[in-house]
Amino acid sequence: MALKIAVIGAGSIGFTRGLMRDMLAVPELQNATFAFMDIDRGNLGRVQKLVQRDIDHNKIGATLTATMNRREALEGADYVYNVTRIGRLEGFTTDIEIPLKYGVDQCVGDTLCIGGIMYGQRNVAAILDFCKDIREVAKPGALFLNYANPMAINTWAANTYGGVDTIGLCHGVEGGQWQIAKVIESMINKGKKEGDKGFKAVTRKDVDIICAGINHQTWYIQALYKGRDWTDRLLKGFSEHPVYSKTEKVRIDLIKRFGYYTTESNGHVSEYVPWYRKRTKDIHKWISKDDWINGETGGYLRVCTEGQNWFKTDFPTWMKADPMEFTMEKRGSEHGSYIIESLETGRPYRGHFNVPNNGCIPNLDDDAIVEVPCYVDANGVSVPQVGDLPLGCAAVCAASINVQRLAVEAAVHGDVTLLKQAAMMDPLTGAVCDPNEISQMVDEMLVAQAKWLPQYRKEIPKARARLKSEKPLGTRKTKGAARKKTKSIADMRKNATAARRNAQEADKAAAKRKQQARKGKV
Repeated sequence: MALKIAVIGAGSIGFTRGLMRDMLAVPELQNATFAFMDIDRGNLGRVQKLVQRDIDHNKIGATLTATMNRREALEGADYVYNVTRIGRLEGFTTDIEIPLKYGVDQCVGDTLCIGGIMYGQRNVAAILDFCKDIREVAKPGALFLNYANPMAINTWAANTYGGVDTIGLCHGVEGGQWQIAKVIESMINKGKKEGDKGFKAVTRKDVDIICAGINHQTWYIQALYKGRDWTDRLLKGFSEHPVYSKTEKVRIDLIKRFGYYTTESNGHVSEYVPWYRKRTKDIHKWISKDDWINGETGGYLRVCTEGQNWFKTDFPTWMKADPMEFTMEKRGSEHGSYIIESLETGRPYRGHFNVPNNGCIPNLDDDAIVEVPCYVDANGVSVPQVGDLPLGCAAVCAASINVQRLAVEAAVHGDVTLLKQAAMMDPLTGAVCDPNEISQMVDEMLVAQAKWLPQYRKEIPKARARLKSEKPLGTRKTKGAARKKTKSIADMRKNATAARRNAQEADKAAAKRKQQARKGKV
């Protein structure tokens, strides 16, 4: 029987099409059946038309179906991708806007901090439903490949409570690896620029890295270039780099304090720790507004909103553009396609995945989801023992792991006490708000997000009653320290090419690739 690959949340604007390009560049996968599923009929239909046109253009035997029935999509599936955004942009907006009323200023708000915690509550409820369907109708042993954030919380819940083998996949490690390559290139060329005589280019493939930690807080504990480890030179390199010295101030400060570069973008990492966004007047010291990913308030919400609106408006133009070419030369670097290729063909692959720790990093908790180097071949996925993280790096991760554990348990059991404890223990939320503010903020978010939180159906009326009886504490009128206006369709029409590119890049992987391509050259 032909291989079947299901994609839950396939209406994702740019990501699904990129995944298909990556998978269908592999000859052995070109006769597979792909089942797209989404709850947004419009986006699902648009993406299906684009991908079917790509398949037809490449003259391959892949079969594509689309449905709003999840169990139908999962029936007999060998592999299942999760690329959903539970609550869509409506829920995402509350993750950003309600915390601002209490002084919590987030750039992304989908992994940690109060936005990520609440996003996790919506996700876990859905993920457990996905897993139930996978157990009941997919092929026995089907592998669940989770791309959705909050990565650690989702992967933790699926593995511990969902009863389905799950790997979490992210692209942050690759983004930082590109940056390290460009820093080394800058240092060895000593002022020479690309095109100058004697200039030596350094690519990501030239730098062998080992990263270890937790998703979005993974540390480059080794960066080998020509047999030498450059980790102890990265502080100097990043501090003197003509671009990164301005765009990566938080990450540079973390190298200064902890000795190692961390994977996630400047704006993202600034909301995971208590030091860089707790005072509104100081946020500008640590961020750059040249690109949303460097720290803009609600930046990811803005680009996703603009991208979705433009995709719907501009879809006929997309259908007139050249189809994608399914070739190895144009294949992307997302892990999912390589994992499937390796398991099905035996060709080995090495990547950094999110998996249960189980002693891989001994000084992090065994039940935690860690992001570490893994190896794949026809025998399965192997996770080697990495060893202890440097103590300071482990301490940063441990603080987040405690929040993740509380958030998972709260989401699984619908426990408001654990949920509020997770918010209190969150580094940035706790640095900005006192316990009463946190309690009220969580209640307000529970009420606002009630339709995506079935596990809290008995608790939400109590939260609503508390809000009515208490003095309002979330009274700030701010739109954030570094907010940009969301463009209207009319605004975007003034530069349709840029709007089209933004719609194609309305995921963080594409944003990081864009950042590397445009900002990483020296």
